[in-house]
Amino acid sequence: MDTALTRSQFVRWRAAIFAIFLASGLSIATWASRVPDIKAALHVDNAQMGVLLLGMGVSSIVGISTSPAVMARTGARLGMLVTMLSFAAGVGLIGLGTNVLGSLPVVIVGLVLFGLGNGSLDVMMNVEATAIEQQMGKTILPVFHAFFSFGTVIGAGIGALLVQLGWNVSAHALLIAAVIAVLAVACWANVPNREEALDPQPAQKPHWRERMHTALEAWREPRTYFLGIVMLGMSFAEGGANDWLALGVSEDHGAGPALGAAALATFSVAMTVVRLFGGPLVDRFGRVVVLRVLAITAAGGILLFILAPSTPFVFVAAALWGIGASLGFPLGMSAAADDPAKAAARVSAAATIGYIAFLGGPPVLGFISNHIGLLNTLYILVVLAALSGLFSGAARPLREHEKVSAS
Repeated sequence: MDTALTRSQFVRWRAAIFAIFLASGLSIATWASRVPDIKAALHVDNAQMGVLLLGMGVSSIVGISTSPAVMARTGARLGMLVTMLSFAAGVGLIGLGTNVLGSLPVVIVGLVLFGLGNGSLDVMMNVEATAIEQQMGKTILPVFHAFFSFGTVIGAGIGALLVQLGWNVSAHALLIAAVIAVLAVACWANVPNREEALDPQPAQKPHWRERMHTALEAWREPRTYFLGIVMLGMSFAEGGANDWLALGVSEDHGAGPALGAAALATFSVAMTVVRLFGGPLVDRFGRVVVLRVLAITAAGGILLFILAPSTPFVFVAAALWGIGASLGFPLGMSAAADDPAKAAARVSAAATIGYIAFLGGPPVLGFISNHIGLLNTLYILVVLAALSGLFSGAARPLREHEKVSAS
């Protein structure tokens, strides 16, 4: 098949990947919005819930790490269909295990499928999004990540509504699982029937074993680890805010739970707005300059949050924190995918480093805060944000001769 796409095909492809990002966010918010009900229905304590969350996080990392192998074997189009159906099945099993069967093992199986599917899909959808970005010739990956945020907002809103209406977890989860399954098939039908991101020249497509070898090579490239550090610093900043910002406002700054929630909302809105509208800035000034400015903004925002003398300063700090943390992860993904032939492997490797920080960072911060206090612990995020800025030179676009030599 010719690599050229008609305008209609390209628009459908782009819309499908937007929908996939949204579906991923929807699934995660569905689980998160019903955690209290799941805990109560299964009669588990906080420690057991922690084990469940850890298991889901580990399976997500496994999914991220193995996604290049899946793509090498199946291609992105079929791979995204399979992984979306997998985490849709996981959502459904979580629901069935919670109320219909009352079975903790069934919920565990559901969480494993949920984590594996979402983790693997994360790499695939980012590889496809970067391929779209390269065809458009302008920065759009942050907008895809904003759609993921929209999915979480929609999922949280649906969850809150259905709780108020008295829906149990099973009914809610099965509804969302069905929606995701339908979206999976619809998106599969609109993704081009070739491996655009992995193989720009399908007629010269290498054997899948050769592509598997390419997938492993990414871990031997220093640039992968430098990009990983950029993403790690911003992932720590984002994950730390999601889990600890509201608590810091409520308890350490003494503003109460309501203002804590409002400050977290300020952080989230600031981050989403920059993801929606920051692309032209990247195209105008380049990834490296934008990443360095945002790293300074993030470090300054977190530092202001720690030292804020009054509540208004806390809200300014939350906004700066969100702005600073907004583009590190998507621009790191975009940089990792500069060479389309190695995009899946490099995105997977860099994303693995970033997601380990995103998933593992907040618990580490919580452990340390038990000994030195939460606000003092946040100085770690200041240092990591600064490191992210120092290593942001790795996000400089590959020149054509560098792509050839890297091949």
